[in-house]
Amino acid sequence: MDLQQLTREFEQIALANDWQALHTAKNLAAAVSVEAAELLAEFQWLSDQQAEALAADSEARRRVGEEVADVLLYLLALCRRLDLDLLEVAGDKMAKNRRRLLSP
Repeated sequence: MDLQQLTREFEQIALANDWQALHTAKNLAAAVSVEAAELLAEFQWLSDQQAEALAADSEARRRVGEEVADVLLYLLALCRRLDLDLLEVAGDKMAKNRRRLLSP
């Protein structure tokens, strides 16, 4: 599955649940933040070593994966709403980071 397919499927779910009116740019940005906080909650109070060990715990990996997916889906919806190509803007940002590393 590619990003366009994910975006379309998420839009279909939004349509089926009548969420379109709620999917404003502001609300989608807030949703990204909320979902990122839920992702962070999976790691709260863990040491670095315990956090790394989550990879071996299938239930923890499932929960983390669901939160990662939620962040991605809301990011895709936000990009769609603002007519941004996620891969393009990420590539542009990486190019900017590379230039910053190379400049004195």
